[in-house]
Amino acid sequence: MDDLLGTPLAQPRLSALLMTSFSLVALLLSAIGLYGVMSSAARQQTHDIGIRLALGALARDVHRLVLGDALSVLGAGAAVGIVVALIAGRVLSSQLFGVSPFDPVSLALATTVLLAVGLGAAYLPSYRATRIDPVEVLRSE
Repeated sequence: MDDLLGTPLAQPRLSALLMTSFSLVALLLSAIGLYGVMSSAARQQTHDIGIRLALGALARDVHRLVLGDALSVLGAGAAVGIVVALIAGRVLSSQLFGVSPFDPVSLALATTVLLAVGLGAAYLPSYRATRIDPVEVLRSE
């Protein structure tokens, strides 16, 4: 039976394998890009964080501020991304085998991975920034 079905199913199997491979690479590249953008945005706030710490802000308040800003950007990006994914899924529905273009598990998993990467990317620089000496930040002014 495998020999009988092997030839007619070769093209759909190859298409599914290529689509899966490209989508995983796209997810990895978007995670790397998201980390770079969020990390850069948080690092640009190092001077502001130093001033806030010099004025008596607590480290947890600074973390909350940076993560809140990051979460608002990530939330807007996730909303736009889900809408675009739903539209693209409708366009590519002929290429999807065994998965609906509106698969909530796939969308939720990809969104969760990118949100976690974005929050991690914002947390690490904010953590480093709260460890610097506020006097050094004020001297660089």
